[in-house]
Amino acid sequence: MKAVLLSKSRKSGVEVSSVAVPGLGEGEVLVEMKACGLCGTDIEKIRGEYTSAMPVIGHEAVGVVSSLGRGVPGLAEGDRVFPHHHVSCHECYLCRRGDETVCREYKTSNLDPGGFAEYVRVPSWNVGKGGVSRLPTGLPFDEATLIEPLACCVRALDRCSAKPGDSVLVVGAGPIGMMHSLLLKSLGARVVVSDIAEPRLGFAEKMSVGRVLNAAKENVPEVVRGETGGEGADIAVVASGSDKAVGQAMESVRKGGVVCLFGIPAEGSAIVLNLSRVYSSTVKIMSSYGADESDVAKAIGALSSRRPDLRPLITHRFAIEKFEDGVRAMMNGEAMKVVITP
Repeated sequence: MKAVLLSKSRKSGVEVSSVAVPGLGEGEVLVEMKACGLCGTDIEKIRGEYTSAMPVIGHEAVGVVSSLGRGVPGLAEGDRVFPHHHVSCHECYLCRRGDETVCREYKTSNLDPGGFAEYVRVPSWNVGKGGVSRLPTGLPFDEATLIEPLACCVRALDRCSAKPGDSVLVVGAGPIGMMHSLLLKSLGARVVVSDIAEPRLGFAEKMSVGRVLNAAKENVPEVVRGETGGEGADIAVVASGSDKAVGQAMESVRKGGVVCLFGIPAEGSAIVLNLSRVYSSTVKIMSSYGADESDVAKAIGALSSRRPDLRPLITHRFAIEKFEDGVRAMMNGEAMKVVITP
């Protein structure tokens, strides 16, 4: 079968290889991949910029159950499914406290050999812990590739306690920033989006998510405070790994507001904080990573109802043989969201 794997020997960082279809052990599931989204973290791994114990790319895969190992209940060949690449134990202290995505087991398994393959083996851990979700009949495979990133956004906004009427700054107008913005708009929040890339700013304008600001030309904190009667945003979501983005969010949020660190910063990133100001303003700084199966269920529901409608985010589709074209489209800013098909 064809599979895209990380490669240290190639300048592009990846190669389309011919590998054996994974065999199945007890409790495992083989999924025929129908579509897989290309994520920013995949790009970082390809560039060698993402620290991960497992050098696997492709975690937004969806497809059809091809075969089942012994002892798999509740699934059948032909089922349309989303296999989650990381699944928590749901039993430990962290899980019981609602911190499932930092469970010690969360990142110990992954899809084999990764989501960009014609067939994907789902480990028994993921299967047994509820990490294989059925897709609604009316949800197309390409739209279903958005389940994983949308679930991560759903979790972050839940952690921020976002609600109708909130004023929210989203720093970063890439695919994740757009998902956050569209979710917030559908919730009834007042959204301001900032970025410095003209193509992304243009896309945000076209999607009518709210006020769109070019951070290279406008004073974002000043504009946000002007939009909120001088107070500042209730919530600032940093959908970028830039340390400057964090500073922008900190300056834009109101007293008692929330700054959510969502974008993945480079290893060793650091910022200087005026701790006296943070203390006296009681700003809450939090982060959100990954998604649990409850978040996945909410994301599937949102995509099925198209509330919000995220179809316009998928701007490019490439066959697996043209994977490197998809990477280039994302890296040069041409694409918003890329979907890879067999």
